[in-house]
Amino acid sequence: MLHIKGRVLAGPVADDDVHDELWVVDGKITFDRPTGARDVRVVEGWALPGLVDAHCHVGLDAHGPVDASTSERQAVTERDAGVLLLRDAGSPSDTRWIDHRDDLPRIVRAGRHIARTRRYIRNYAHEIEPADLVAYVAEEARRGDGWVKLVGDWIDRESGDLSACWPPGEVAAAIAEAHRLGARVTAHCFAEESLAPLVEAGIDCVEHATGLTEDTIPLFAERGVAIVPTLINIATFPKLAEGGEAKFPRWAAHMRRLHARRYDTVRAAYDAGVPIYAGTDAGGSLAHGLIGQEVAELVKAGIPAVDALSAATWGARDWLGRPGMTEGAAADLVVYDADPREDVRVLSAPRRVVLRGRVVG
Repeated sequence: MLHIKGRVLAGPVADDDVHDELWVVDGKITFDRPTGARDVRVVEGWALPGLVDAHCHVGLDAHGPVDASTSERQAVTERDAGVLLLRDAGSPSDTRWIDHRDDLPRIVRAGRHIARTRRYIRNYAHEIEPADLVAYVAEEARRGDGWVKLVGDWIDRESGDLSACWPPGEVAAAIAEAHRLGARVTAHCFAEESLAPLVEAGIDCVEHATGLTEDTIPLFAERGVAIVPTLINIATFPKLAEGGEAKFPRWAAHMRRLHARRYDTVRAAYDAGVPIYAGTDAGGSLAHGLIGQEVAELVKAGIPAVDALSAATWGARDWLGRPGMTEGAAADLVVYDADPREDVRVLSAPRRVVLRGRVVG
């Protein structure tokens, strides 16, 4: 049995969301003091629901799929950082064996990326043409955990710049098929031109969304389309631009512009009421376990600390349909030495990590 004492932040701000203590009995949360408790371990501090990385890739590295031992290390790294719920935004590896491990985070999967032929990172995606899009979306909708991942835009070697990958009619039919099968659809998008057609086609979320402008932000807000900005990934744009400038100067200049206005873009989306969630894009070229840095980047962009926290805790769990710290829920929580609402940087230094009722870190 565990007794968590201090301040239990079961919600963002309301008084009835903040408790002085909770107990963990048989792996479940209760706010009622158990009777006759013995051998109780006490953990003191500021408690949050297990953190959420809403965009990462377990089973993937910069070169493609990885073996099970590498996937395990990725999941353990997330767990030790307090991330106990992962939204895997595309992976070619079968990681369902992780679901049977009580010591590893829960994963919400989007199946494998679906990309246009020769328009994405090699070995990552199904690379297909538009006529096959509906069929592949249906396949991944059945394989995933309620999500499908499209590559909405990528560099076009003929134009030398970012451009949309899918014709509007085909992508609308594919999204409709995913919805029919009970799955939501998200898309990788860097550029401006791919966004409005995807929203009008019924997309549920856009990853990165660096191309948002004053014309498309109201459309996202009106339709309730979420974004996961992955700001620590966007920080790599200047290096990417430098590496590709000799061959694709237009693309390199475009990537630098998107990077330069990244904070203004995210703040404008927040101010307009666009739902925003925290994700790192770990598993490609970025290391796992960096969600604390991503939340700090959201704050740097101008999002209030409590809302940035919610993007990786209460709000993100609700969005993904997973419980937080509620009566009878599985005890997945993280304890810190200080109030994360006062300084989100404490997220990078958890004091204790509790997964399924056991202290694992």
